[in-house]
Amino acid sequence: MKPIKAKDLLELDKRLNVVKLQCYPIPEQVIWQAGKGDYSEVPIHEVEVPSPQKCGEWIVDQLLANDRGHYGPLEHPAITFSVSGFVHSVIVQARTHRIGTSWDVQSQRYTGKRVVKVAKGELDIEDVFYVRPEGFYTNRKGKKYEWTEEHRQRKLGRILSECEEYADYYEQGMCEEHIRDYLPQAIRQNFVVSFNLRSVLHFMDLRSKLDAQLEVQALCEAFIPELRIWSPNVWEYYEEKRLHRARLSP
Repeated sequence: MKPIKAKDLLELDKRLNVVKLQCYPIPEQVIWQAGKGDYSEVPIHEVEVPSPQKCGEWIVDQLLANDRGHYGPLEHPAITFSVSGFVHSVIVQARTHRIGTSWDVQSQRYTGKRVVKVAKGELDIEDVFYVRPEGFYTNRKGKKYEWTEEHRQRKLGRILSECEEYADYYEQGMCEEHIRDYLPQAIRQNFVVSFNLRSVLHFMDLRSKLDAQLEVQALCEAFIPELRIWSPNVWEYYEEKRLHRARLSP
């Protein structure tokens, strides 16, 4: 039986969603100043700079030099994503990336009404909580197992019970900051994240590894289409030389 892969999760759980909010391209002037020639006697406004396409080609040429290169220009372009539907453990891992990234994460102190709605049957459990789709799975230690619909239903039942306990405390007037201790770890947590180009490649180095948690791999898979459009030359280099290889960029 073939194990479920990260791409499969994006197809099986349509609540997992990544939307590009904005992006800034590679700034031509920065690239030119970073490594092309000596024009110190020429006024800056008279310097002819290459197109974004040529800038991307130049960066890739530098990166391919002995498979090392000048990563400095990758600090300047930026991209921002709105992410929804991913399980809490994904954001716990993702926020360990602190250089060249910014995170704005949905609070668990002020969003308890959605949990109460689950307890009352006003929201579907899986709108608020993530439970893996049924299928055959494996992990980094080589464990292989089938996660059946029976397993899913047992998990959903336990989540509902915990939501009902949460709702009981909530209705008694207890503060969400306290009773969030009763939230199942499987809660979905939305966030907005901004990367520079170097930091998103570093994120991919670590989190798209084939032994990373499947859900964070799925997040990386959801980033790829936008990265391919945003920085085609650099992404082509990265996909060929580094993707899934667990090599660390600076």
